[in-house]
Amino acid sequence: MPQLDTSTWFITIVSSMLTLFILFQLKISSQTFPTAPSQKTVITEKTKTPWESKWTKIYSPLSLPQQ
Repeated sequence: MPQLDTSTWFITIVSSMLTLFILFQLKISSQTFPTAPSQKTVITEKTKTPWESKWTKIYSPLSLPQQ
């Protein structure tokens, strides 16, 4: 039974990997990517809620008079 000649496998695998690397580099370098987004200032308006306009007191159960 004849043996498989593997003497050219190394150069074949290395050249294939090099070719794939070059092709991917060319494909990636041809794409254009968007620039970094600029910072936008956002002004938030404070909305008045009903409980902010009047004074409220929170009663703690411990501060209530004992009955």
